[in-house]
Amino acid sequence: MNDATRKQLESYLDKCESELDRVMNFWLTNSHDDEHGGFFVCLGRDGKVYDETKYCWLQGRQVWSYCKLYNNIPKYHTEEILNIAKRGGEFLMKYVKNPENYKCFFAVTRTGEPIKIQRTIFSECFYMIAMAELARATGDAKYKTEAIAMMDHLQHWVMVDDTTLGRPRLSGSPPVNTLAAAMIFIILVEELAWDDAELRTKYAPLEEWSLKQTMQHIQRNGEVVLEVVSTEGNELSGSQGRVMNPGHAIETGWFLLQFAKKRNRPELRDIAISQFMVKPFLTGWDKEDGGIFYFLDADGLSPTQLEWNMKLWWPHNEALIAFLMAYRDTREQQYLDYFQQVWDYTMKHFVDPDHGGWYGYLSKQGVVSQDFKGGPWKGFFHVPRCLFMCIEMLKEILK
Repeated sequence: MNDATRKQLESYLDKCESELDRVMNFWLTNSHDDEHGGFFVCLGRDGKVYDETKYCWLQGRQVWSYCKLYNNIPKYHTEEILNIAKRGGEFLMKYVKNPENYKCFFAVTRTGEPIKIQRTIFSECFYMIAMAELARATGDAKYKTEAIAMMDHLQHWVMVDDTTLGRPRLSGSPPVNTLAAAMIFIILVEELAWDDAELRTKYAPLEEWSLKQTMQHIQRNGEVVLEVVSTEGNELSGSQGRVMNPGHAIETGWFLLQFAKKRNRPELRDIAISQFMVKPFLTGWDKEDGGIFYFLDADGLSPTQLEWNMKLWWPHNEALIAFLMAYRDTREQQYLDYFQQVWDYTMKHFVDPDHGGWYGYLSKQGVVSQDFKGGPWKGFFHVPRCLFMCIEMLKEILK
């Protein structure tokens, strides 16, 4: 490593650490419901609560994020943060999970009354990782028991029978393989079982299922990653079958790259980088205005999603993780160049230097579209995960 590269990496590290402090302070200051438990997630630019609805994906994600930081960064290893995380976990157990069928609500009132439930698995996924990391933070076995029980239900729903999710079987809409449901178990098994060899063995079939399902999304001789394919791994007809989500593909890439390294599966490394990171990034980058498009059509047609050309925060977070990880594992300069390209855009457009926290939604031209810092789909998760992982990787590279 030459001196210029070292100085560049040290600058990234300093900025990541200071930005994580700012983001952490924004959410610690504004999001806690000390009266009823859980977290306010609908926060305006200045942190004021504009809606007391508690979206349960984000409740679970915030518990996980606090615990991950508590467990890994000394400055955040405090009783304050641990107690906040525990209160969030107890809110999840008391109000979000239905003990009769382990389905979790998508949204509840401030006091925990159910508002909405989805017929998907993602509230449950984030409930599971919250419990797994809370168990490590507290040493309390009840949280690990909760995590395992939820993972068992998730495994049943995706590998055996999903009828209890409540989705009707309609003859014109056969089952499909979505990238979201396929790739997430690569990281879920890692989150639950990385420090437990018995659990890793138990969920190895789920991990392999997830890998197989994920690989089916590489289509057209490896040129594209499609968001939805048939359960046999074939391209679907119509606009649904042509949808590409570059950020989602890139996120899948770093899941796979991390898996390849930890499980000694070198055959997956090149696939992770070339198929899931580089090609979607080069296709998804807006060469006119910069930033990563949200959706694209594999045939170059106009996507049907109205927000297709917006620039959202989380694909950029995932790209920062992915390309820094690719650079760490290969030391190839092009991946550091891609990282810098995304970094420059992200720091310029998403960071709010005045109030802290990050914006989530930009127009094609990079203008802030919605100035809130938290909403039904954006909470305390992608930004702190990105900054934390970049800090850890930068320290590793600089060693």
